[in-house]
Amino acid sequence: MTQASRLPLAGVRVLDLSRLMAGNMLTLQLADFGADVIKVESPQGDTLRDWKNGGKSIWWKVYARNKRSICLNLKQESDRARLLAMIPQAQVLVESFKAGDLEAFGLSPSTLHAINPKLVIVRISGWGKTGPYAARPGFGTLVEAFSGFAEKNGFPDKPPALPNLGLADMVAGLSGAFATLAALREAEVNAGPGQVIDLSLLEPMLGILGPDAAIYQHTGQLPKRMGNRAETAAPRNAYLCGDGKWMVMSGSTQRMAQRILAAIGRPELAQDARFSSNAARLQHVDELDRLIGEFVQARTLEANLAHFGAHDVTVGPVLSVEQLMRDPHVVERQSLVDIADPELGNMTMHNVFPRLSRTPGRIRTLGPALGQHQELADIPRKPLGDNHDDPSE
Repeated sequence: MTQASRLPLAGVRVLDLSRLMAGNMLTLQLADFGADVIKVESPQGDTLRDWKNGGKSIWWKVYARNKRSICLNLKQESDRARLLAMIPQAQVLVESFKAGDLEAFGLSPSTLHAINPKLVIVRISGWGKTGPYAARPGFGTLVEAFSGFAEKNGFPDKPPALPNLGLADMVAGLSGAFATLAALREAEVNAGPGQVIDLSLLEPMLGILGPDAAIYQHTGQLPKRMGNRAETAAPRNAYLCGDGKWMVMSGSTQRMAQRILAAIGRPELAQDARFSSNAARLQHVDELDRLIGEFVQARTLEANLAHFGAHDVTVGPVLSVEQLMRDPHVVERQSLVDIADPELGNMTMHNVFPRLSRTPGRIRTLGPALGQHQELADIPRKPLGDNHDDPSE
């Protein structure tokens, strides 16, 4: 194996006992960069397998890519023994059972650390392992509402809006991957012991929602639903073009706002008291959006993009998935890639991110069949290699 072909997390073995999105997103990041992620599934399989489109387990194929699958029934002593026999070779264990289940299985962190003191244990839950809500169910939907996101999301005259994707789970998964690597560095580079990562869905959501608590504390102002506008800068909105297509525009700096006013043929408004500063534009955003909207609606999307682009204004189209897949930038950078699957055929999915210049990650296999690698549970001490099932090797 050449240095360039070696994946940066080769040699890291992860036992993934989690289900659904947060854990699968976390271990996807590790697997994409070479970690040997072994999905430890119940005989019924990860619930993500049941998320089907057109009868096909597309979610599973994407978010279980680069992973392997074994089946263990942790309610049975023999299968618990199989899992415990795999612990010495693992560097990471990820779980998302409800509160108390891991301990009830006889797999408490103290038990696992007695077998492997260097093990990093990631415990995913909705609310965290401490506090009065620790035992509550913790699906991402509940967290997206509880965190304040839904209350500030949507349009002023509409109800609070939940995201139409697993936002809390995805953010927690990405945060958890970072925390896992931090804990691995402590164990492997700093010669520290393994540790437990208490990963809630709630706290990463709080981290991405901005300083809402501090703003309320110091000003008494509560976040409000603003549709496509922003409470921090104006103009910022989605505008309807004359051909029925949509364009977005952001003027988050003073210079950019001045360019926008010039581009709509009203450069003098930069000296108008209503629009001369960001604070003033926010106070008069209805009038500002009316002026921009009228200009935009008199032109097609293509004409608007060309016009505002010539004025160095930050604008862009609102694309559908179909349009995104054909976009020349996405195509040239291979932001989406086609991967052949023996069961479902060609599949288009997001490429590995972020991009490393010397040791980039890569997609080696798609989500495995349930129990496809069951032999790993029967002979757990067999060396598994760094590039398992890699068709490029």
